[in-house]
Amino acid sequence: MPATVVITGASAGIGRATARLYGRRGANVVLVARGEGGLRAAADEVAALGGRPLVQPADVADQAQVEAVAEAAEKEFGPIDVWVNCAFASVFAPFDEITAEEFRRITEVTYLGFVNGTRSALTRMLPRNRGTIVQVGSALGERSIPLQSAYCGAKHAINGFTSSLRTELLHRGSHVHVTVVQMPAVNTPQFEWVRSRLSRHPMPVPPIYQPEVAARGVLYAADHPRRKQYYVGASTVATIWANRLVPALLDRYLARTGFDSQQTDRIPPAGQDNLFTPVDQDPGEDHGAHGSFDDSAHPRSLQQTVARHPAAAALGTGVALLGAARGLRRLASRAA
Repeated sequence: MPATVVITGASAGIGRATARLYGRRGANVVLVARGEGGLRAAADEVAALGGRPLVQPADVADQAQVEAVAEAAEKEFGPIDVWVNCAFASVFAPFDEITAEEFRRITEVTYLGFVNGTRSALTRMLPRNRGTIVQVGSALGERSIPLQSAYCGAKHAINGFTSSLRTELLHRGSHVHVTVVQMPAVNTPQFEWVRSRLSRHPMPVPPIYQPEVAARGVLYAADHPRRKQYYVGASTVATIWANRLVPALLDRYLARTGFDSQQTDRIPPAGQDNLFTPVDQDPGEDHGAHGSFDDSAHPRSLQQTVARHPAAAALGTGVALLGAARGLRRLASRAA
């Protein structure tokens, strides 16, 4: 029987790329997001690749809507095998320029959206004693950067929530698994539709990876969910270890470089952002998986490939740490 997979944030970016990969497997793919135009386009792709899509427009910040998604998924396809939490929202601005309403909205989508999805998945998985939940995390969940305080706070919260849940599942001896995939900077459409108060166009902090790299990490984690977390991209490994080794030095470095590294010289996007209203709602309004940084995004990750092979994992970590050490030397000279 084909697997039944629920993916939140499926209309664009990592969620969209993940849906395509499950479509190639012939899976039943439940596509969840607010924008119906993007969801319909994603469904067409999944069907063309051999999967069976089910479009479920929903705001993950609303538990009742998420529960309705889970009910519809099991009514259409039967038991949910994998639930991927990927939806998020953000604002690019210094903290004192983010309103209380905006901060709440980001937290409700990016953190509580994961909690809501996990709750609906567990309600069905625990009685059956099987199933997998994949949390799409970020290196920013361990190492915060300026201009994204609400998003970073939510990603930190996901790590804490998931660690607590994992220990509870272990205590029960449950065969339900939950794992986190910590992502690097990814070329998604969010930089075109995110709410921003920056003077220049927002961008991901290099090195940048394509959404397909992230999606392959999600699928691998879902297939091998016993590990607590997975890192995608050498930059993720380097960032996390640098923060553990020299956090104060990294603070000073990011204070100097973190503002400019998240902006390009292009004209900032004008028009609607997606914080409260989807920008891909209307039929034919679709932004796909990729953002506007294709020319500088990496289509593969050597670290990710190496990390899949236990015999080579230590070597891969060592290479990443060597890169981190070199980066620390540069960081120390810049922060001095």
